[in-house]
Amino acid sequence: MQIDIFLLLVLLAACGAAGYVIGTLIQRKMADSRVANAEKASEQIVEEAKKEADTIRKEAIIQAKDAVFQAKSEWENEARELRRELQSQEKRFLQKEENLDRRAIQLDSREEELLKSERSVLQREERLAGKEKDIDRLVAEQKQQLEQISGLSSEEAKRQLMEAMESEARHDAAKRIKQIEEEAKEAADKKAKEILALAIQRYAGDFVAEKTVSVVPLPSDEMKGRIIGREGRNIRAIEAATGIDLIIDDTPEAVIISGFNPVRREVARLSLERLIGDGRIHPARIEEVVNKATQDVDEAIREAGEQATFDVGVHGIHPEIIKLIGRLRYRTSYGQNVLQHSLEVAFLCGIMAAELGINVKQAKRAGLLHDIGKAVDHEIEGSHAVIGADLARKYGESPKIVHAIAAHHEDEKPETILAVLVQAADALSGARPGARREMLETYVKRLADLERIGTSFQGVTSCYAIQAGREIRVMVSSEEVSDAQSYVVARDIARKIEAEMTYPGQIKVNVIRETRATEYAK
Repeated sequence: MQIDIFLLLVLLAACGAAGYVIGTLIQRKMADSRVANAEKASEQIVEEAKKEADTIRKEAIIQAKDAVFQAKSEWENEARELRRELQSQEKRFLQKEENLDRRAIQLDSREEELLKSERSVLQREERLAGKEKDIDRLVAEQKQQLEQISGLSSEEAKRQLMEAMESEARHDAAKRIKQIEEEAKEAADKKAKEILALAIQRYAGDFVAEKTVSVVPLPSDEMKGRIIGREGRNIRAIEAATGIDLIIDDTPEAVIISGFNPVRREVARLSLERLIGDGRIHPARIEEVVNKATQDVDEAIREAGEQATFDVGVHGIHPEIIKLIGRLRYRTSYGQNVLQHSLEVAFLCGIMAAELGINVKQAKRAGLLHDIGKAVDHEIEGSHAVIGADLARKYGESPKIVHAIAAHHEDEKPETILAVLVQAADALSGARPGARREMLETYVKRLADLERIGTSFQGVTSCYAIQAGREIRVMVSSEEVSDAQSYVVARDIARKIEAEMTYPGQIKVNVIRETRATEYAK
């Protein structure tokens, strides 16, 4: 049994070896066939690559030949263009060379002509120089003969001639000035007088004069002691609250309120009247009454401004300007109430504007607002005209109104008819008889200044201020001032008065020249 198994195993091993050998042979044959196939395939690939390389090489050679041919064609074209351009440039250069040759020939001919002309000019100059010497010699001889005949040198004769011509020119200018002024005055004075006379006839204003003091009546003299109070505490409280002075003297049943601020004076007057009527006078009550009176005065100021604008017929005025207009009710100028004066100016401006055919409402507006600067001129530095113009500009008034306000006292030169109208109406309202009053010292000083200005001119012998300073009469020497020059003297005096003095209205300058002939019969 064991032998059988052993034999069986040997047989199996022999079979396995034989199978291995057979498999190996089979694999070797298969490998050989694969190698043969691969070699055939590689040979085919090599052949195909050679064919493709030959094709590519041939195509490259063809493309290179095409590129060379194209480049050769382009180069030939460029060469042809370059040859054509060179030929054209050569032609241009040849033409320019011909032109330059022609110009050189022309310049040579011109140079020859200029040389001939120069020689001719030099010859003429030599002849002219000889003639000038002869002329100078003759002029010197003639001048010497004239000086011998006249007995004057040339400089003296020239000076006398210039003086004579200057004197004649001055005389002619003075005559011409006189003629022009007379012609202008004839037309302007006539029209101006008509307009002013019509304005004065159509407007009848009330005379309003105020003072710097107010008088408050008392029911009895016992009230004076109550107003003064214990140790003067009541009167001190009143003066401190209102900013004015109370004068309690021997005047029976009256107390005087003194102060330059009219608004404060009015507040003090109302407060004192209410305290007297109520009977309760002590510091606390005084402060309460003064505050209430201040409010009432502010309301009265606003109402006065509104009433003024209503009376004049102007609208659209800023509320702050209306308050300023109302404050003018408590402001005076030379004793004339400024609000009443502003109303007069507004009405006069409207009348004259209607005669001249310009905007009446605008003229009234300018006239009403021309003095609003006086409402605050005690608080702000500067002329009331400039202050008023700044206020009007600040609160939206038109440039024409602003200019009319600024120019009504010559702080600016009047450049519109409206500004001249406001000037005229302002002077008319302030200068009419009885409208204003002024201090004696101011009046005397103005008269002295007028006479001083009049006598400061050469040829004036005497000068007199007459008609309350609204006219000056100037006497001139007939030997020093001619009739024509007297007009010049009058104009110069008027200009100097305008530049150096401030005055209401206008001042007339009369220059009088008198010639007296005296002889004695023996």
